[in-house]
Amino acid sequence: MKKVLIINGGQNFGHSGGKYNQTIADNTLQVLNEFENVEIKISNINEGYDENEEVQKFVWADFIIYHTPIWWFQLPNGFKKYIDEVFTAGHAKGIYMSDGRTSDNPQINYGTGGMLGGRKYMVTTSWNAPETAFTLPGEFFNETSVDNGPLFGFHRMNAFVSLEKMESFHFHDVEKNANIDRDMTIYRDHLKTVFEKELKPQLV
Repeated sequence: MKKVLIINGGQNFGHSGGKYNQTIADNTLQVLNEFENVEIKISNINEGYDENEEVQKFVWADFIIYHTPIWWFQLPNGFKKYIDEVFTAGHAKGIYMSDGRTSDNPQINYGTGGMLGGRKYMVTTSWNAPETAFTLPGEFFNETSVDNGPLFGFHRMNAFVSLEKMESFHFHDVEKNANIDRDMTIYRDHLKTVFEKELKPQLV
């Protein structure tokens, strides 16, 4: 039995009601429920949380799936607060022990003190920006991908606690040119393909 933690970082703030990321989380649950050997827990930052219980969920999980909108090219404030509080509470309790360095040679081994080794994570993001803003010459993000640009720090954060990256999925143009049915179908296919590979029986 493999254990999956779904974290819904969507947020009710300003003109956002968090509904789009709730839809993504619902589709994630739908796909994972098709697998017989999966146990699932869900954290929704809008519903409140206890940081120590969240630490236990990270330690419990084999896979963490983050769902987050992108606001002003960063994580939304509520989701960032969740990470700050939960990861801090996880010091020496299963998330990270140290930054990995020693006082004998502090110049090396930074970022090697994580405690979540053997676990993997996936992230989905949702953007007002169209995909072409990241891919076309002369467009806003200078041909820099979501993962190598706005999410670079997010991915290094997960590496810091020793999580291994799975293939991300990014939803684009969700305000001015949304096609929810199409995008959710593509996403469900992506998620199913990724987890069929991860959950296939191991040959002995």
